[in-house]
Amino acid sequence: MTDIKQVVVIGAGYTGMLAALGAAKRAKGRAHVTLVNPWERFTERLRMHQIATGQQLAEHRIPDLVAGTGIDFVQGWATGIDAAAHTVTVSAVDEGQVFLGYDTLVYAVGSTTDTDGVPGVAENAFTLNSPQSAQDMAAHLARRGNSTFLVCGAGLTGIEAATEIAESHPNVRVTLLSRGEPAAMMGAKARAYLTAALERLGVTVRQGVSVTKVLPGGVELQGGEFVAGDGCLWTTGVRVAPLATEAGILTDEHGRVLTDAMLRSVSHPEIYAIGDAAAIRQGYGVIHGTCQSGIPSAAHAAENIARQLRGKQLKPFRFGYLHQPVSLGRKNAVIQFTHGDDSPRRWYITGRAAIFYKETVSSSPIKTYGLAKRLTISSRLLATTGGKRNKCGVH
Repeated sequence: MTDIKQVVVIGAGYTGMLAALGAAKRAKGRAHVTLVNPWERFTERLRMHQIATGQQLAEHRIPDLVAGTGIDFVQGWATGIDAAAHTVTVSAVDEGQVFLGYDTLVYAVGSTTDTDGVPGVAENAFTLNSPQSAQDMAAHLARRGNSTFLVCGAGLTGIEAATEIAESHPNVRVTLLSRGEPAAMMGAKARAYLTAALERLGVTVRQGVSVTKVLPGGVELQGGEFVAGDGCLWTTGVRVAPLATEAGILTDEHGRVLTDAMLRSVSHPEIYAIGDAAAIRQGYGVIHGTCQSGIPSAAHAAENIARQLRGKQLKPFRFGYLHQPVSLGRKNAVIQFTHGDDSPRRWYITGRAAIFYKETVSSSPIKTYGLAKRLTISSRLLATTGGKRNKCGVH
């Protein structure tokens, strides 16, 4: 009789969900998969700015998404890993503290916006770290008439949030505060289009500024200037849970698990690390955390887990970026196509064509999860589709 191995997946975001479904499908009869997540609702992090502006999105429950797969779902917080004993301690919602033994652990805890680096952020700013924080921001915006709202950070998250607020709440004056130029990673033409879109929506951009403190009525900049605002969204800085570091698993300075070419921890090869919580190195450097890289890393980890259970040779992970899709409200978007190292190509699309591309290629991953329950989807197949649903460029 085959010895059934225990696979525990911590985190049921974009990456953890696909890794769990992929491992359950590929290793059926050889492994039992347990999926751990604090919330029963599946959170689409990349659409959180829509929730924050009061839009209603479809709700999906994790138990429904894994139904019929044999995956056990444990709702609770993973509070500790005993790497020597191969156990995960979980503060479960219904069962109190439970201990899950594993033969293979998939570490997919993701990341959140850092609220500790600047004084006052945790107390006085909204974030897109959870559905609840996004809903709190939506309620705040709904209560305001003519007001001013500050968005700190002009990366893609900050830009999408600022344009979404400006479009859905035309009486709110939005100011985008940034150390550098918004969307600096894009090519000049795509960046110019994005800048013009911000202007059309009435978003005031202040670049070259650094926020040193967030206060109840605004923010303080380096040099002492005070910028008033009736609310503030913080989108800059990344924090990874200290779970792996505290367990003695080798991590980088940001707390991300250092992996080998197969996506296994370099210090504990029975642990796979994927998505934002993994420091995955390619020839051009360490992959930055996005769904574009996370989902193919999840599919590849599931493939390698199945290979290992069958005694086959593991395969290295190869990834290259494909594009930078950015919503500019519900009626506009810009897509910058990229080289594998995420540097911009000459090609980009805008307007209705970009909206169609983004919603077709970069839509919700729910359909992909449905396919993963029935089919063995390879990371190479995901590589051909790109987008938010799969956002990959694996070679």
